[in-house]
Amino acid sequence: MMKNITTIARRELGAYFNSPIAYVVVAVFLLLSALLFFSALFIQAQAELRELFDGFWTTLLVAIVGPAITMRLLAEERSNETLETLLTLPVTDWQVVAGKYLAAVGLFGFAMVMMLFFGVTVAMLGPLDKGPAFAGFLGLFLVGSTYMAVGLMTSSFTKNQIVAFIGAVLICLMMWLIGKVVQVFPPTVQPFLDWLGVDRHLGNMARGVIDTRDLLYFGTLITSCLLVTQATLESRRWR
Repeated sequence: MMKNITTIARRELGAYFNSPIAYVVVAVFLLLSALLFFSALFIQAQAELRELFDGFWTTLLVAIVGPAITMRLLAEERSNETLETLLTLPVTDWQVVAGKYLAAVGLFGFAMVMMLFFGVTVAMLGPLDKGPAFAGFLGLFLVGSTYMAVGLMTSSFTKNQIVAFIGAVLICLMMWLIGKVVQVFPPTVQPFLDWLGVDRHLGNMARGVIDTRDLLYFGTLITSCLLVTQATLESRRWR
């Protein structure tokens, strides 16, 4: 089982790096992240990582980058009519979903490794609080992983990559925005909406708190999106 998943993941990673997609997405993500980090460093004289992890613009950027990475994974297969061929191979629908998802997470993880340079910069300028730094990096990675699970799910719904991208961005933006406007909703639903948005969970981790409830939140959303994606692939067998 794992052999099939890793084979599909390697295939997709190769497709990323054999096209401009990986280089453009990673370069844009790192460039904009660097602008956000160094603007705080030089303009506000703040050598800290928390704003990078759960700041307004960084999490918005990830809500766009995640769908950009995943929009082609299944939509392109459907558009080129190669999905049916892939599904006739001795692999299960879940292995296809897991392999493609791991490839997307691997690409985003590569970008996150490049972001360690920001932590090195902070450490050079003063003491680096390693606990919040580690938890913050983990939190941002989990946010990106969640958004890519959403992107893979929407990519399974359509043949059009742009439609898949727009659909995923809208869902991710809702998850990104809801925690910021929870106060405008009735008090009875505020706790649920606060839990549903990513702000609360990422904010906890950016402070250095790794709570199992936050990990469960990300794990539940990722698993749910991947199961929906698997069900979408399985439904094609009955058409």
